[in-house]
Amino acid sequence: MKLPIYCPSCAQKLSVSKLLCTTCETEVTGKYEMPVFMQLSVEEQEFFMAFLLCSGSLKEMATQMGKSYPTVRNKLDDLIVKIKKLNDEK
Repeated sequence: MKLPIYCPSCAQKLSVSKLLCTTCETEVTGKYEMPVFMQLSVEEQEFFMAFLLCSGSLKEMATQMGKSYPTVRNKLDDLIVKIKKLNDEK
């Protein structure tokens, strides 16, 4: 299940306010920014992980995904734009 990143009521970005240790039940509270990776869609996260596991080889990714190189390249370019936008919003 993907962690929600937008408020279901007003659609503003959510922030993390509590972390819990499931072993000893220690709670840490505060206001923490959501990591950029967690702000990506599940599909974008999977693409990013595949990119890393292919050592950044778009040719290898295209082969594994059964897609053309330009399609994979365009997907990566779109992801780069989104990550830059998320970084600028900080």
